[in-house]
Amino acid sequence: MNKQKITVIATSALIIIGFILAVFFYQKSQQTKYGFLAKENAETFVRPHSPAMGPEDAKVYLVEFLDPECESCRAFYPAVKKIMEDHKGQIRLVVRYVPYHGNSKIVIAILEASRKQNLFWETLEMVFKTQPAWGDHHNPQIEKIWGFLAAVPGLDLDKVRQDMKADAIQKVIEQDVKDSQTLGVRGTPTFFVNGQKLQRFGYEPLLALIRSELSK
Repeated sequence: MNKQKITVIATSALIIIGFILAVFFYQKSQQTKYGFLAKENAETFVRPHSPAMGPEDAKVYLVEFLDPECESCRAFYPAVKKIMEDHKGQIRLVVRYVPYHGNSKIVIAILEASRKQNLFWETLEMVFKTQPAWGDHHNPQIEKIWGFLAAVPGLDLDKVRQDMKADAIQKVIEQDVKDSQTLGVRGTPTFFVNGQKLQRFGYEPLLALIRSELSK
């Protein structure tokens, strides 16, 4: 084998080795940057369709499986807001749906339609605020929700009524339910912090788990 061929082979080998090392260090940097999101099962927690608030490179991903007609979800909503406000830029909140109640799918469709107008969080706030009036489990009156939604600034209700009919919304619900079953979700709200399930429900346990992840 002449010197020219040896040089070509050696150069090719160095290029391949360099590429392998670059991929290795890139993957390591991604794991450092995105934590649990670099793992293979990350999509079970966070889907491309999931509503989210906070920076994508946040150190903590807080995933909440909720039902907009769930009384406990409504009661805990102010606690989630406080945690997000107290840790600005450090947490990304991801919402997943689990429709356990009779009118939940209707409200989820409304929420998803409101996203097309960039008013998801404002609509969710109104949904929870007025839930006792439209979502009483003993006497649900879902038709009342439209009167409350009219108070969301800028929300086009005619467009919501049209957009909420999209077939894609049902697929979102089906995927979220499937993921909830995979992750062992048995009720709402259920929280995961960087892929770790909150074992003891409550504000203090959730805050402690989040701060533990932030301190790493």
